[in-house]
Amino acid sequence: MDFALTEEQQQIRGQARALARKFDDAYWRACDTEHRFPWEFYQAFADAGWLGIAIPREYGGAGLGITEASILLEEVAASGAAMNGATALHLTIFGLNPVVRHGTAELKQRILPEAAAGRLHVAFGVTEPTAGSDTPSITTFARRDGDRFLIRGQKVWTSKAKESSKVLLLARTTTLEDSSRRTDGMTLFLANLDPAHVTIREIDKLGRHAVDSNEVFYDDLPVEQRDVVGEVGRGFYHLLDGLNPERILIAAEALGTGRVALARATAYAKERVVFGRPIGQNQGIQFPLADSHAKLAAAELMIRKASWLYDQGQPCGAEANMAKYLASEWGFEAADRALQTLGGFGYAREFDVERYWREVRVMRIAPVTQEMILNFIGQHELGLPRSY
Repeated sequence: MDFALTEEQQQIRGQARALARKFDDAYWRACDTEHRFPWEFYQAFADAGWLGIAIPREYGGAGLGITEASILLEEVAASGAAMNGATALHLTIFGLNPVVRHGTAELKQRILPEAAAGRLHVAFGVTEPTAGSDTPSITTFARRDGDRFLIRGQKVWTSKAKESSKVLLLARTTTLEDSSRRTDGMTLFLANLDPAHVTIREIDKLGRHAVDSNEVFYDDLPVEQRDVVGEVGRGFYHLLDGLNPERILIAAEALGTGRVALARATAYAKERVVFGRPIGQNQGIQFPLADSHAKLAAAELMIRKASWLYDQGQPCGAEANMAKYLASEWGFEAADRALQTLGGFGYAREFDVERYWREVRVMRIAPVTQEMILNFIGQHELGLPRSY
């Protein structure tokens, strides 16, 4: 058992940290306030080759694993970029993983080099207003029309749809009623976000304002057979090659956000003097921060285990879910404690802790709720009856 990062992984951490820190809190504060996509940041990471970190070398990427990608995104979040920075990058990394695993050679050659270079933006279209976590209940439907499909339906919480030209889109090709299993009959498409057939409406939300979240309506969107990812009817299973990496990377981002919030709180606790002593000398301040430090260190270990299992081709559903659960719980707790440590200043935008708090909160909801993770653990790890 070796807990040390390899020399290459240490270099990734150092290089990612150095590049991310060129974009300070004032930059992210402005992007968030103005609801402006961080193009300068995105392009800097694209030019450095980081978008293709998990894309095979033959398709223009670095050919590395989800472990390396998790280190990259942890450092992005920990720089103060939090979810505004991480989301700008991570959709290219985990969103295209089903294409890497299941796409045809032609599809991979056509799509992956452009994505790795940062020239192609891809959104992720799975969630629906009436289905939520119950993915097999989606109703977006793709009907055959000669040698193509026509897709009709609605998705919600589609991040970065306004900047993207394509979407990895899950739709039913067989109705739920006609499927032998609930998870059958869904197909994964890499579809064009053609404005003649697609309407995008941005959702006004609590945080992460620099990266849009949207309702997307599909009105007989045509998709060619060559843009089917994997097998028709097996889309849900192909999608899993994006969902487990997504959970691991979200966990790393929650870890990074928790750590930057904790660092700000610790620095403030050393400097802020009340009643003749720094507030960090008081156990009421010191103990919660120390507790958060320990919890974030434990979450990191679960992230490392989950990503190692995934990169080794071993089952990692439980570990990926537990990593996401622990990191998002404890990342938010660290941000909440940081805000409390700063008191009124923590509530002020100019100190940035409130932004970390707003952005890390969403990880307890997305991409899967904490309650659904506990359902999974209870049923699949503990052998308890299905509770939902």
